[in-house]
Amino acid sequence: MRTKIVKVLWAGRMGYKAGLNLQQALANQHRDQNFPVDYARNTLILIEHDPVYTVGIRNKEYTDSDIKKLTDIGAEFYKTNRGGLITFHGPGQLVAYPILDLKQFQPSVRWYVCQIEKMIIRLCAEFGIKGNTSPDTGVWVNDKKICAIGIHGSRYITTHGLALNCNTDLKWFEHIVPCGIVGKGVTSLTKELCAEITIQDIIPYLKNAFQDQFLCTIVDFPAKEASELMRAAVKNAAIK
Repeated sequence: MRTKIVKVLWAGRMGYKAGLNLQQALANQHRDQNFPVDYARNTLILIEHDPVYTVGIRNKEYTDSDIKKLTDIGAEFYKTNRGGLITFHGPGQLVAYPILDLKQFQPSVRWYVCQIEKMIIRLCAEFGIKGNTSPDTGVWVNDKKICAIGIHGSRYITTHGLALNCNTDLKWFEHIVPCGIVGKGVTSLTKELCAEITIQDIIPYLKNAFQDQFLCTIVDFPAKEASELMRAAVKNAAIK
């Protein structure tokens, strides 16, 4: 029986810093005692970022020169508290940030990452693409990563998440060693299917797969509240 509610917030195209602010605001709701007990706090943010390279907590030391090379090609650069090494987010890539209290699902980060991988494999199968896991986190098509996963958990409240290449320009990945894995590449739904697959094409499939994998009920995030949260996230991102 699906009693858990997860609200889906489509944030549209948004800068990375604003996306971080949005995640933090929703993570804070899990800790805020001022909300009614029955207020549904679990949220799935769906977002498309402006070009940005991000590194996780296991990053190598990126020098100012390294960072400048990446920003000179038109991307931002951020160090984050997620797991994983360097990756790219940008147009044509569907990024999903589940802001969940795992105590309401299963209090295990390992279980959570496994569920995300299974969810994306399930989504790929809907299009006839055989996705696989490997010793390296994420979902792969042969030796090419189609979906990167990097998460953070604080007292079982999750932030960050996954990035699924839909019709991403894969040339952005040529400037880095994606996820720090030498000898492997990246791919996209569009490349695998030889047909243009957009973020909007994939959103319904991801929502259904998430609902089935996490045994929850998906509902739309209240429009007025979503608008206020996103406005604040963008405003705060503009403050230096």
